Amino acid sequence: MSFETVYEVRNVSKRYGSVVALDDASLKIGAGEVVGLVGDNGAGKSTLVKVLSGAHQPDGGQILLDGEEHVWHSPKIALEAGVETLYQESGLAPHLTVAQNVFLGREIPVKGILGKMGFLARKKMAADAEADLERIGIAFASSGRPVSALSGGQRQAVAIGRSVTWARKVIILDEPTNHLGARQAGEVLHIIENAKKQGLGVVFISHTLPHVLQVCDRIVVLRLGKIVKDAPASFFTNETLLGYITGAIQTLQEDAE
Repeated sequence: MSFETVYEVRNVSKRYGSVVALDDASLKIGAGEVVGLVGDNGAGKSTLVKVLSGAHQPDGGQILLDGEEHVWHSPKIALEAGVETLYQESGLAPHLTVAQNVFLGREIPVKGILGKMGFLARKKMAADAEADLERIGIAFASSGRPVSALSGGQRQAVAIGRSVTWARKVIILDEPTNHLGARQAGEVLHIIENAKKQGLGVVFISHTLPHVLQVCDRIVVLRLGKIVKDAPASFFTNETLLGYITGAIQTLQEDAE
């Protein structure tokens, strides 16, 4: 299955002093495609995520959204262009309600003079948040429920749901199933599948290889700052994927030559 490219980095490099974190890395993300990004610690995943999200500028290479080159001077600029990023820490405010978290930083003022005075359309935000979360498969709690009353898995689902709700082009998920039980992880993977159905490009970073194999259309393997394999998920098994991550398969191939 082919996907129309919505987001792309070409020949991106990044150094931190003498350490080469990314070395001529190129990556495409299609609309409606889930791309798994895997690699061992120190492989360059976090650096690539920061480049994609606008947190770090590359030392070389190009960033293209819908075929147009961009320079992200901050994550806010990438966010406004339609690139949402959810890091391992969800960024939810536990003392606020689900709806308030969904609209955090994007609050809707009431119309007229009261809106100019800072009054918010709380009922509209609550109704919209509940409808948006239900649309992507999250219907476990009222939008008026405080986040502190939710389980860890539910909080993660809300955080991802918020990102999916606001994303227009791409959503980047950094270890979204980390520390979750099987049922809770399954709920998160279902939300990712719904994001795909909405036509979003999804970058899914995870150390949990069965989850990557389950939900991804394509898998990209990073090792020592280089992309060593980029192939459809059907190309891999759990064992071969681990082999590319550790370098064992490359070593075997070199020995065979």
